Amino acid sequence: MPPGRTLSSRWLGRVFNIERRTAPSELPLYLCPAFRSLSVENATLRRQCRPRARPIQQLCRLHTEAAASASTESEPLKIQPSRTLPLQCHGCGALSQTVAPNEAGYYNLSRKAIKKYLGLLDETKEPPVPNTDKIVEQALQSVDVEALERQGIRLKALLPERSPESATDASGADKPPLCDRCHNLIHHSSGNSIYHPSLESLRDTIEETPYKHNHVYHVLDAADFPMSLLPRLHSLLHIPLRSQNRRAKPVKFQHGRLMEMSFIISRSDLLAPKKEQVDSLMPYLKETLREALGRVGGRVRLGNVHCVSAKRSWWTKELKEQIWKRAGAGWMVGKANVGKSQLFEAVYPKGRMDWDAPKPQISVKMFAREGHAKPDSSSSSSEADPFLKLLPDAQVPEFSLLPPPQPETNYPPMPVVSPLPGTTASPIRVPFGSGRGELIDLPGLARSDLEYHIKPEHRADLIMKSRITPKQQVLKPGQSLLLGGFIRITPRNTPPLDDNGLVFLAYGFTPLDAHATATAKAVAVQTQAEGAPNVRNISLPGTGAKIAHAGAFQLRYDVTKARTGPLTRKEAVGLKVDRLPYRVLGIDILVEGVGWVEVAVQVRTKHLFPKEGEKEGSGSGEGGEEQQPLQTLDLRPEPVNAAKNDKNKKKKTKGGKTGEDQDGEGVPEPRWPVIDVYSPEGKFIGYRAPMNAWVLNKPKKETKSRPRKSMKGVKKLTKKMKREREAESAGGEGE
Repeated sequence: MPPGRTLSSRWLGRVFNIERRTAPSELPLYLCPAFRSLSVENATLRRQCRPRARPIQQLCRLHTEAAASASTESEPLKIQPSRTLPLQCHGCGALSQTVAPNEAGYYNLSRKAIKKYLGLLDETKEPPVPNTDKIVEQALQSVDVEALERQGIRLKALLPERSPESATDASGADKPPLCDRCHNLIHHSSGNSIYHPSLESLRDTIEETPYKHNHVYHVLDAADFPMSLLPRLHSLLHIPLRSQNRRAKPVKFQHGRLMEMSFIISRSDLLAPKKEQVDSLMPYLKETLREALGRVGGRVRLGNVHCVSAKRSWWTKELKEQIWKRAGAGWMVGKANVGKSQLFEAVYPKGRMDWDAPKPQISVKMFAREGHAKPDSSSSSSEADPFLKLLPDAQVPEFSLLPPPQPETNYPPMPVVSPLPGTTASPIRVPFGSGRGELIDLPGLARSDLEYHIKPEHRADLIMKSRITPKQQVLKPGQSLLLGGFIRITPRNTPPLDDNGLVFLAYGFTPLDAHATATAKAVAVQTQAEGAPNVRNISLPGTGAKIAHAGAFQLRYDVTKARTGPLTRKEAVGLKVDRLPYRVLGIDILVEGVGWVEVAVQVRTKHLFPKEGEKEGSGSGEGGEEQQPLQTLDLRPEPVNAAKNDKNKKKKTKGGKTGEDQDGEGVPEPRWPVIDVYSPEGKFIGYRAPMNAWVLNKPKKETKSRPRKSMKGVKKLTKKMKREREAESAGGEGE
C-alpha cells in the first residue's frame, strides 16, 4: 500500500473515532445492555471479576481490518471535517460505527446529511438552478425590467433569492444526523429489531445511576393491560411500594440513594373517546393492577398510578411538571412497544434550560464515577497528535452499561418513535434544567413472540394504533370467533344452563379481522387444513400444526348493572339485580401486545344457581382454575348500612349455626359459562375482569332528522278562508 494511502486511512480512522483493534468475536456487536450485562452474577461479584475474565467483551467502536471500506481508504478527503460523528445516535441510542451496515448505529459516509454535518460538502459551489427558474430568467432578458420597476411592477420577485448563506441550512447542519437504521425506520418503515435486554441487565444499568434521587416510571400499555406488567421490577430494584399503613415511612434511602416508582398506563386514548370517560375507569384500572400484582397488591397504596395519552396530550402536562419537580434521574422502563419513546417526547421538560426557577426541594447530588471524566486536552499525547482534538469529549468506559448524556440544549433531538418492537438499542440520556436532572429512555424488554407466527407483511397489523369501534359478533351454539384467522374463541356447550343453548356476544377491540363462523369451519381455517374456507389467515404456513389450547375461561363476572340499562337505574325503574330473572356475565380475553375481546352472555338465574341437592354443572374450566363466587364490578363505596346487612346475614339460627353451616357445606357453586381459546403454541392469551368498553365505544346510531310537517292541511285552510272572504264580499255587494 502506498504511504499516502496508509496515512489517509489512519487519518480517517482517527477522525471518525474508530479504534484500531479487531473485535474478539466474529460478528460485530453494538452497545446493548443485553450483551454487556452479566445477569448471572450480582453487581459486587461482577466488579471483582471484570479485570480477570470477561465472558462477553463489548467494544465501544466496531472496527475490523477486513470490513474497512475500500472507497474510504482509496479516496483521501480534500476538505478537513469540522466535527466528528456523534458519540451515539440520538434516535436509538446505539454507539456510532462505520463497519456493520446491518447493525444499529451505522453511519454511511456517502449520505449527504452526514457529509453536511461533518462539514465535508464544498459550500463554495452554488446550488443548481431549477429548470423553471432558467425559463423565467430567459423570458426576463427580453423585457425592460427597470422601466417596469419604475411603474411599480417588480418581476424580479418571481425568482427565488439565492445566496451562499441561504444555500446551507445552519439549523440542519447543527442537528446530529440519525443512523442509517433510524433513517430507514422513519422514511421507509423498514428495519430490524435489536436484541431485547433482560430484566437483570436493566437493573444493573439503573444501579449505575450518578444521581442521588431516582424515579422509575413503569410504563404499561392500555391495549393489553395488565399483561405488560413486570411484577418483579420493584423487588429487583429494591423499591418499597407505599404501604396502606399511615405510619409507614413515605421514602426510604438505600445505600445513599432514593428509588421510587410510578405506574404509567400509556395510550389511554384506546380505552374511550373522551378524557372524562377514561377518568371514570381509574378505579377499575387500579383494582385490576392490584390483582395483577398478586399478594403484594392487597397491602400497598396505589396512588402512584397515572393514565396518560401522549397522542391526545391527556395528563402529559401534569406528568411533565412532576418530572420537573422531582429532578434527579427519571427512568422509562417497560416492555417493547408500550409507548415509552412517544411518552418520552411528550413529558420531557423542553425549553427550561435558562428558566430562573427556585431551587428544587430535592437535591440532585451526583456521585462521581470513574470513566465519565472528559479526556485532558492538555496532555502530552494530544500535543503530539493534534488529531485527538477531533474526538468527542465524552468517552464510554470499557465496562460501563450507562453511556454519557447528550449535550444539554433547550430543544434536544428526541428518540425515534416507530412501531418496530425493539427500536431503542441503548439507554438514551437527555438532561434538562441546566443540570437539574435528566430523563433516560431504556430499551424495551421482550414482550411477545406472536409476531414470529405472522407473515412479515402483516406484522404491523398487530399494533393497535387508534381507538377501535368494534362490531358486535353474535355467537350462536356451534359457532366460533376467529381473530386474524389464527386465534379462535369457542363457547363450550353447557346444556344445564339453557335447553336451547346460550348466545354469546363478542366485541373485538383488536386490529385483527374478527369473523364469526361455524366451529368446524373455524378449526379448518385455524389449522390451515386443505379445503378450508376462504377466510383470511395472516399466520405463517405451518402455524396450523402449532395451534394448542390456551385455556378455558369462566364468565364469572357479573355485569348486569352495566348491561341492563334503565331497569336498574335509580332515576328510571330502579330494580335491584336480585329481582331480575336473569344475569349478564362477562370477561375480557387479552391477546398479548394486540388488544382484547369482550365476551358477554345472558343466563337465566334459575339455571345459573342450582337448587339444593342438585349436582354442580359442568362449567368448570379445563385449565384447573379455582372457581370463585360471583363478582360484581360496582366499585362505588359501600353504603353505610352495609355492615348491618352483613351482621343480619350471619345471624345464628336456633341450632347455633349460621345458614351456610347448617348443611355442613357451603352454597353450591354456580354453573358458570365457559369459553375455550386456541392460539399458536397455546400462548399469548390472558384474561381480566370486563372493562365494559363496549358501553363507551359502541357506534352511534344513525338517527334520521325529524320529517318536515306536511303543509297539506295549511293549504286547505288557506283556501277555505279565501273562499269565505270572497263569499262575504259577494253578499255585501248584493245587498
